[in-house]
Amino acid sequence: MNIEGKLLGSRYEMIEKIGNGGMSTVYRAIDKVLKRNVAVKILRDEFTTDVEFIKRFEVEAQSAARLTHPNIVSIYDVGVEDNLYYIVMELIQGKTLKEIIIEEGRTITMEMVS
Repeated sequence: MNIEGKLLGSRYEMIEKIGNGGMSTVYRAIDKVLKRNVAVKILRDEFTTDVEFIKRFEVEAQSAARLTHPNIVSIYDVGVEDNLYYIVMELIQGKTLKEIIIEEGRTITMEMVS
């Protein structure tokens, strides 16, 4: 599903897909209320009818929202709209962990990822 250009929660304009994971797809979006770039993680379509996956996605959002650390992205919002389950979080520019591992090898130190 391509949701670029869609407005979620009457405030998050989806700009471009920036990543994929096992359960979700991540988009760069603009928060129209606070005028800032954010990352929006959206549960993949194939999991939106699976109650267990929805619960895991919600638990992920709640767990991450309770964490505060300079090396952990902040969670700003969570919601569901038109069967799209989403988590809105801080957008961090830079390399992904996968890119770092490919470039530096599997032996990395915490200084390299922070």
